[in-house]
Amino acid sequence: MITLALAQMLFFFCLQVPYTGGEDGLQGIPRGKLFGVLSLSNDLTLYYVALAIIVAAFALIVRTVHSPFGQILKAIKENEPRTISLGYDTDRFKLMVFVLSAALSGLAGSIKALVLGFATLTDVHWSMSGSVILMTLVGGLGTLSGPLVGAFVVVALENKLGDIGNFLASTTGIEWFGSLGESVTMVTGVIFVICVLTFRRGIMGELLARFGKPRE
Repeated sequence: MITLALAQMLFFFCLQVPYTGGEDGLQGIPRGKLFGVLSLSNDLTLYYVALAIIVAAFALIVRTVHSPFGQILKAIKENEPRTISLGYDTDRFKLMVFVLSAALSGLAGSIKALVLGFATLTDVHWSMSGSVILMTLVGGLGTLSGPLVGAFVVVALENKLGDIGNFLASTTGIEWFGSLGESVTMVTGVIFVICVLTFRRGIMGELLARFGKPRE
């Protein structure tokens, strides 16, 4: 609840201060040039730059998880008092991983702003945090590839649900499917409930468990 309250405070802060654009947000964000050399105005160039950044960020996460630092974080998650008894400053490690996650989140937000050319208040609303949690739960909590899969599924539903509904309506003759595009929030909520009730390990978690592979 404190996290949600802080998110809402940030939302109203961005709404009030003049340099964020208020309700209009930041418009016309220039793509510029990477290192002053590579122009990002071309969509294909920006795609490959974003892809390279994503791969590098994912590699950093993998390395962090499998490093001694990552093992200490796992120990803190499993049994923090015992980790403290071993002589580790758990508050320091939690602060470090919080800063790392915030940096990666800021990197993702900057890429999104470059791709779209604008940033709105929706990006700082508490529902955005809910969407990230939903992506993680759908893909598989505790796996490395799960959030990527969950993000793909959720974003695909948000962008293609209307087309899917129209296809189902034309195929089955049920006109109700044509209104699915207007009910994205409801559909994602239903998916969240199904994940919680039926496969709590998420898509990748269930696949890894079914095929007998250790979780990442």
